[in-house]
Amino acid sequence: MLWTIATIMKRFILALGIALAAPGFAAGQSDMAKDAVDTTKDKLGTDSGTEKAGRHLDRAVRTVKHKARHAKKAVKAEIHEATK
Repeated sequence: MLWTIATIMKRFILALGIALAAPGFAAGQSDMAKDAVDTTKDKLGTDSGTEKAGRHLDRAVRTVKHKARHAKKAVKAEIHEATK
């Protein structure tokens, strides 16, 4: 099988693109989906206390990260408006 340089480069670029895009697809559920699952599990009440505590801790961390992201964006927008 004879491959040309162009074919090798195309395959290399394709592989690189897939490798760079993979983490975005592997991110899993969004925070809203995770919160919905947590709420459903709480309503069912079929989990142990330690599992519930861990889930609530994870949810609190997600909430803090969410607020931090929005605060950062708000500050960035305020600075942009002030420097116009």
